[in-house]
Amino acid sequence: MTAVLGAAFGVGAVAMARGMRARADAVDDGGRSGGWRQVARGIPAGWRSRRRLVLAVLGGTVTAALTEWPVAGLLVAIGAVTLPGLLGPDAQARRRTERLEALATWTEMLRDTLSAAAGMEQTILATCDIPPTALEGELRALALAVREGQPLPEALEGFAHQVDDPVADVVVTALVMAARKQASQLAALLGELADSVREQVAMRQRIDAGRASIRTGVRVTVTVTLGMAAGLTVFNRPYLAPFDTLTGQAVLATVGALFALSFTWMSMISHIEEPVRLISPSRAVANAGGAE
Repeated sequence: MTAVLGAAFGVGAVAMARGMRARADAVDDGGRSGGWRQVARGIPAGWRSRRRLVLAVLGGTVTAALTEWPVAGLLVAIGAVTLPGLLGPDAQARRRTERLEALATWTEMLRDTLSAAAGMEQTILATCDIPPTALEGELRALALAVREGQPLPEALEGFAHQVDDPVADVVVTALVMAARKQASQLAALLGELADSVREQVAMRQRIDAGRASIRTGVRVTVTVTLGMAAGLTVFNRPYLAPFDTLTGQAVLATVGALFALSFTWMSMISHIEEPVRLISPSRAVANAGGAE
């Protein structure tokens, strides 16, 4: 019976994962499904990892078979998918901070090159030839689009789509307005934008430092709890005999739900609300597609 439940859970988890991946691909196609796009982007990329999902299903099935507790198998599978991202190093936040630092550096390069009386296109090409590492791919794609003769505003909007960041939209909007209207004092504006981006980077670094201590405390709590549960299961199984009953499984499910609720709350309070993007994703996609 346990094996059947484990197999059924595995099939359901794989089907759900395939559905999430298909939905994420669909909403990225032209940005027509705004609501679903936001939902899909809210799902951490690691949770949609096929390798992690397979390992989670395998671990959950083995746990359910060894303990004869279907709820334990379900909790192990869910934990294997979600806990590494929630309790491990926040790679996504670190990458975002690195890209913001690169954006500030590029903005300062634009300011300094413009101050040398270079034209807009020449300035962008010159700075894209020595790009900051975190934005190297996007900036080289921008330079290629400009060299192939794509209008500068459209090339910049395609760059904004690739970077996919509200802060980058602000810089790109200033450049697009300058390219279309020959705005004056652009170098001074870019300097102010660079300072603003660096302030955001400093703020995020302070937040990340605070998160690190919280994550460490939660990691210790989870490790001790799981270690104690595994030790009791291996060395003192009779102590856990009450969980063999239907009531015991209900209690185990309740405890797992409380843990899930606490992790969800921790994730919500550490979330930074992002500003609204200035450049429409659908328009940027169309411009990027026109360059191909």
